[in-house]
Amino acid sequence: MAIGKGIFKKGAHPVNVLAFMFASTNLIVELGLMILIFFGWEFLLAEILGGVVLIAIMAVLVRWTLPEAIFDEARETLNASDEARKVGGDPVCGTEGSDEFTVQEGGRTLRFCSEGCRESYRQQAAAKGSWRDVAFSWSGWFRLGNQYRREWSMIWKDVVAGFLISGFVIVFVPRSVWNALFLSGEGPWAAAENALMGVAVAVISFVGSIGNVPFAVALWAGGVSFAGVIAFVYSDLITIPVLNVYRKYYGWKVMFHIFGIFFLTMAVSGFLMEEFFALLGIIPEVASGQSAREQEYFSFNYTFWVNLLAVGLSGFLYWVYRAKPKGPYRDPVCGMPVPEDAPEEMVDGETFRFCSKRCRSRFVIRARSGPFQGTPRDTAAHAAKSMRESGCGCAPVVEQAENLKLVGVVTERDVCCGVAADDRQASEVRVAEIMRPPSACCAADEPVEEVRRKLHEHRTTSLPVVDQAACCCGTVSSHSVAGR
Repeated sequence: MAIGKGIFKKGAHPVNVLAFMFASTNLIVELGLMILIFFGWEFLLAEILGGVVLIAIMAVLVRWTLPEAIFDEARETLNASDEARKVGGDPVCGTEGSDEFTVQEGGRTLRFCSEGCRESYRQQAAAKGSWRDVAFSWSGWFRLGNQYRREWSMIWKDVVAGFLISGFVIVFVPRSVWNALFLSGEGPWAAAENALMGVAVAVISFVGSIGNVPFAVALWAGGVSFAGVIAFVYSDLITIPVLNVYRKYYGWKVMFHIFGIFFLTMAVSGFLMEEFFALLGIIPEVASGQSAREQEYFSFNYTFWVNLLAVGLSGFLYWVYRAKPKGPYRDPVCGMPVPEDAPEEMVDGETFRFCSKRCRSRFVIRARSGPFQGTPRDTAAHAAKSMRESGCGCAPVVEQAENLKLVGVVTERDVCCGVAADDRQASEVRVAEIMRPPSACCAADEPVEEVRRKLHEHRTTSLPVVDQAACCCGTVSSHSVAGR
């Protein structure tokens, strides 16, 4: 909702805002996994397919009924309110920032929702390495741990509340209550009433998103139809707490409009899913014939060990997040904070410090690499000049300047034997005439020790450096890695 508010402030159309909010809460992996585990593939398919149908119906209704004046007024009021409070969006996650976590940059103040997001931003700003550099560094693991922590911080209350409420409902609410609220039997009238009632129950349930699923299990076990349960799962965006957030953000009029649009589209989508699935004959039986009380929820089977592994991985990611090193310096490769006694390297009179020897090796190779040399159409004179300027005895040859795909190399020996020995003019000889395939090359993230090994093994003084796409990004010489 906070991100939806942010894009609405920036001028997004209400259709786009509402579609984003629904997709970001109902068409997400976490919710899909819970639905698959508790209900099966039929409900998961209905969640995905019905979500697309819901967004399509909602787009049509909003364009037919949109009161543009009140939405424009709400946008102006929202911008004015945030400007008065000097509230800025978190540039990492898009949620509302806080004055407690700020960064001064270019004369402006960036606000973050948490220390984790602020640290992630600082690492991203300081990092000069590729995505692979970051992925295989402590910085990458910290960002993963921070993202994991942030995701759980947003859903754990819903999960706990959902299981507690559904537990009470399963144990204390008799089946007769659900029979009184939801019509039994088959046919479109029963499906339509169940869909409407499913949305109505969701509104007053105070449970949203992930927490909807355990509650929906109680409804399904209580005899509520497929339409009623799937409509209930859709309806996490119009619970009373969420409606109150709409009121605070946009005002009463916009809140009631959003409520009406979502209520109708969620009920209609639930109804359409039951009719469509009934036509295909794939509406599942209620819990395979068992009630919620009769099912076995705990046993030492494969799910127990998978859950144990998940708990261990969660603990590891939290430990990585909490164990973030502290220091006054930043690793120029991955952006991780590093202390005074960290591994260091001096380049052009400037000292750089690193979180690990791996990051140091990557930085050294890049810092010592020569520039791009030429193409097959360039002259031998150009290649010789490039080798002299870079201090490397090897000039990489790329397919063309636009894609930098490595196609060969020219060495000092090639120029000497192919040009000077034959008494030819270097300015008249093309690189294509004297170039040859590279005997070896090294990756931009390759450890210095491995580069030295290749130089020695192939008895050469220079190697071309390539990236993941086999594009040339420089050369590295034996002199530049000596003693590293």
